[in-house]
Amino acid sequence: MDKRVPNPDAAIANVRDGAVILMGGFGLCGIPENLIAAVRRKGVKELTIVSNNAGVDDFGIGLLLQSRQVRKMISTYVGENKIFEQQVLKGELEVELNPQGTLAERLRAGGAGIPAFFTPTGYGTMIGEKKEVREFDGRPCILERALRGDFAFIKAWKGDRWGNLVYRRTARNFNPVMATAADYVIAEVEELVEVGALDPNMVHTPGIFVNAIFQGANYEKRIEKRTVRPR
Repeated sequence: MDKRVPNPDAAIANVRDGAVILMGGFGLCGIPENLIAAVRRKGVKELTIVSNNAGVDDFGIGLLLQSRQVRKMISTYVGENKIFEQQVLKGELEVELNPQGTLAERLRAGGAGIPAFFTPTGYGTMIGEKKEVREFDGRPCILERALRGDFAFIKAWKGDRWGNLVYRRTARNFNPVMATAADYVIAEVEELVEVGALDPNMVHTPGIFVNAIFQGANYEKRIEKRTVRPR
């Protein structure tokens, strides 16, 4: 039951070219900083990255775009990354945009064993092109397929050697659902605690979903846009 690995490089030993990787977090909050850096060091290419956003030019997933290791992005919001924009316009990067709720539900469905679902979101737009349409209670809905990954890279606040995880605030966006929707889940945590130290009522991701865990280091926790009010 001891799922600890010594470092992020050991954790991603099985990641190969062409892998589909789910990356948790919201903006730059709760992203797997150490695992992203390890992927860049390893140099695997042709990756498909599923993430709510694409990072910024010099941080987060932006580092993997910078090194041209990503073939396709499946995301919702990509407006903070100029490298992403340049690669898409040049035809160097494939992109699949999803409404934010649709991406969350595709991942939840993938974790729950539901192959597809109907949603009204996106009907009549580019999102709904070439997708099956059915009407429910007079409202047209499009068919969306569930989404799973070969790997999920998860960032949590605390975890134990069994893989039980607790997230803090905004880091609960996408991290928990992605932990259920991948074949192999790697968690990096700010603090690795003893088994029994976590209140069972506060565990957000049970260890059964986690394959490997390690304590990360040197978290930058950047803020995309810092705004303060004038005094």
